[in-house]
Amino acid sequence: MTRASDTQDGPVVLSKEGLPGWLEPVVRVVETVEPPQLSRFLPPENGAGRQSAVLILFGEGERGPELLLMERASSLRSHAGQPSFPGGALDPEDGDPQADGPLRAALREAEEETGLDPSGVQLFGVLPKLYIPVSGFVVTPVLGWWREPSPVDVVDPNETARVFTVPVADLTNPDNRATTVHPSGHRGPAFLVESALVWGFTAGIIDRLLHFSGWEQPWDRGKQVPLDWRS
Repeated sequence: MTRASDTQDGPVVLSKEGLPGWLEPVVRVVETVEPPQLSRFLPPENGAGRQSAVLILFGEGERGPELLLMERASSLRSHAGQPSFPGGALDPEDGDPQADGPLRAALREAEEETGLDPSGVQLFGVLPKLYIPVSGFVVTPVLGWWREPSPVDVVDPNETARVFTVPVADLTNPDNRATTVHPSGHRGPAFLVESALVWGFTAGIIDRLLHFSGWEQPWDRGKQVPLDWRS
C-alpha cells in the first residue's frame, strides 16, 4: 500500500486495507453509487469546467466517527463563509485529472487549508465527478480515513475562517437537519451543526452518503431555513 505521504513523485493509490468496520457501508456506497444518485448536476458532456477535488475525511473522535470540515473566509469571491470539505482546483503538478490528479489535489489542498498531515491519511475511494454550476467546477470527491490524526487549524485566514470536525452522530440527528430554500427557488438538504449551517454542495454529498450508507434517520423535510441572494 502506498501511503498518502508519497504524493510528490510516486503514484497515489487507493486502499481499503485495514479500514474500521464502521466504514464498510461507506465503502459499499463508493463501489455501487451512480452519478445521478448523488446529484442532478453532472459535468458537462463537452468537457467544460475547471477540474477540482475535495477531501471527505472520516476520523474517529471522542464521540465516534466524525468528518473534517472547514468554513471558508467571508472575503472569498465564491462560496464565501460556507462550511465545506477541504479542496480546490487541480494544479498542473497534481497530474492527470483522469488519473491520480484529484487524489493529489485533495490532499494538497487539505494540507494548505487545514495544516493536515497527509501522511496520516489513507485514501480509500472516489465518488463520481459532480458539477457546481455557480462556479463551473467539476469536482471529484475523494474519500479518506484519518488513520493517524494530526493537529488541524486555520493556515491562511484569507482563505479559511475555521477548521472543525463534526460527529456523524450529529449529522444523522434529525433535530440537526433542515431544508434550505434559496430565493431562486432551489431547495436542498442542510445540517445545523457546530454553530454552522452546512448547505449546498457539501450538504448534498453528506446527505447522499448518509442515505446510501443506511445511516440516515427520518427527519422533518418541512423544517426550512431561508437563504438570501448573497448565498
